[in-house]
Amino acid sequence: MAAKLKKGDKVVVLTGKDRGREGTILSVDPKANKAVVDGLNMAIRHTRQSAQSQGGRLPKALPIDLSNLALIDANGKPTRVGFRMEGDKKVRFAKTTGDVIDA
Repeated sequence: MAAKLKKGDKVVVLTGKDRGREGTILSVDPKANKAVVDGLNMAIRHTRQSAQSQGGRLPKALPIDLSNLALIDANGKPTRVGFRMEGDKKVRFAKTTGDVIDA
């Protein structure tokens, strides 16, 4: 199945401790059906000091399930994503406005 959400998309969290907060997708794992969003779902990871890094308690963004994320459309509202053919090219579009997401 084609990816409805991609790296660089601006999304809003629908459920969980970060509900209502917005961010940009840093990476997507289609097999696990999860995405890492910049600054959301943060946790503290304890790392050991090494020659390269200082170590200590470092904040890290953990993956969020794709079903808990919604794309933000041109109006700034959460929307679902659909696919349609424009000419011979398959494009993503916002279900609320009908606008094409990526040209």
